[in-house]
Amino acid sequence: MNERFLKQIEFIIEVDKIKHIFRKTRLFDDSRHENDAEHSWHLCMMVMILNEYSNEKFDILKVLKMVIIHDIVEIDAGDYIVYTDKQDEKREKELAGAKRIFGLLPDDQYHEMFNLWQEFEAKETKEAKFAAAVDRLEPLMQNYQTKAVSWKKHDIKGNQVLGVNKQIDNGSNYLWEYAKSMIDECINLGLIEKE
Repeated sequence: MNERFLKQIEFIIEVDKIKHIFRKTRLFDDSRHENDAEHSWHLCMMVMILNEYSNEKFDILKVLKMVIIHDIVEIDAGDYIVYTDKQDEKREKELAGAKRIFGLLPDDQYHEMFNLWQEFEAKETKEAKFAAAVDRLEPLMQNYQTKAVSWKKHDIKGNQVLGVNKQIDNGSNYLWEYAKSMIDECINLGLIEKE
């Protein structure tokens, strides 16, 4: 076997660990917490189905790549709730994880994956904006479907949810309107406090 192939196999074996990283959000039926692999798969499905609502036309394959790899770094860094006050720690651990895990690949694939991950994190390109939009929308939908169970457990307020998730609007005005309607309903029903 050639060295390139062996590096690729080592990476494939390593990223299997993503199946063991459980998120703070729960499945739509509230039966258990979602893992990162399930989350990434669900985002791919959302990109394929909802891409027509993007603010701009984009390279769908690039966005699919972004959403399938964006949480691989959590194999090393763990899952931080998006509302964490430990953003600097999170960034530092995730960057180290990206370098180590993508570094298992041959150089050309390392650079492709690492650059896609950095682009996703920066949220500046049209692809990254839409990828970030669905990444934020999915846990909103989960909280809406589960009557805000994760938000309540972590004492998350409506103004926090609105503030953190406003970035959905950068990728899709339409999805942001839908997201706001779910957040507003959770507040109006008293599932979460506004402030």
